[in-house]
Amino acid sequence: MFEELCPSGPEWTLDWDAVRAAFPWVRAMKGVPQDPVHHAEGDVATHTRMACEALVSLPEWRARSEADRVRLFATVLLHDAAKPFRTQIADGRVTAHGHSRAGDLLARRLLWEMGRPIAWREHVAALVRHHQVPFWALERPDLDRIAFRVSLLARNDDLATLARADILGRICGDAESVLENIALFEEYCRERSCLDRPRVFPSDHARFQYFRTPGRDPDYAAYDDTRVEVTVLSGLPGVGKDHWIAHNRPGLPVVSLDAVRARLGIAPDGDQRAVAAAAFEEARVLLRAGEPFVWNATNISQQLRERCIGLAADYHARVTLVGLEAPKDVVHARNRARPAPVPAAVIDRLVDRWEAVDPTEAHTVERVDTAPRSSGG
Repeated sequence: MFEELCPSGPEWTLDWDAVRAAFPWVRAMKGVPQDPVHHAEGDVATHTRMACEALVSLPEWRARSEADRVRLFATVLLHDAAKPFRTQIADGRVTAHGHSRAGDLLARRLLWEMGRPIAWREHVAALVRHHQVPFWALERPDLDRIAFRVSLLARNDDLATLARADILGRICGDAESVLENIALFEEYCRERSCLDRPRVFPSDHARFQYFRTPGRDPDYAAYDDTRVEVTVLSGLPGVGKDHWIAHNRPGLPVVSLDAVRARLGIAPDGDQRAVAAAAFEEARVLLRAGEPFVWNATNISQQLRERCIGLAADYHARVTLVGLEAPKDVVHARNRARPAPVPAAVIDRLVDRWEAVDPTEAHTVERVDTAPRSSGG
């Protein structure tokens, strides 16, 4: 649908009625109020339409390939999609705190349900998450880390184009100064060699240590002191983690939260603290012995993965993080076929908190689509 609805030359006409008809989240923006100081144009739907019109008018957008234009068009449509769920009115003030991070999660779920390719989806989600960064970028002490992360997941020139469409799609008094800030952000990224390409690190270990160590020089070639290989899996129930292990890590010990739950008699929707404690003790035993192993758990958020990866890093492990995925209908069908299915409501809650694996988290990061492929014919 994005390809069909994205304006193209020579007319570059936006059919907003068709956009509203196609996407429920766009219709949900209707009537959602905004801070009148920064959004005097009206509700979120009006702003999103104006931002799309601004994007379509930008020469930098029109000069990009058709595939790039479609992806940026989808990003502008989604950049404020979480505002209907984050907007609050208190003491006469309208706020939407946290809508960028919530938008990352929402964009991922919507695009996953639509069957968009993994890299394409994560490119969009990363831009949605950081879409406000260029507005005040040079005031941020963590700008390097953000810009480098965006470059590994998406492109910072895309982020600047999104920000420019966002600010031009508003009626606000400080638009000119914000546009200057966006231009400064572009120049900063160009100087840091991460505007239209991924930031290059001296090694995988240097990248891993950079994102784990505040204040670290990104060009420092960190000494590789790893001594054991650990594979950490991430994926919803039903994506095929056990199958992947059997074919890709045969014979290795597996720290499995499902196995621990079964041994302790704890349901998937029960209190998981005892399960986690037992699994972490299993992992410590293997790490102390210097024995490679696989950590098999849903690990759907970066916070959960960091507990596993952080423990492994403490023991000087080289970490491979594997994000396993499958389409929504495949996940639920496989889950129903399991001897002990996870309640569907639990899977839905996991999807709402799902953060896909990204290159800042481990030495090696893989994204694997486990859906069966048709042989054609």
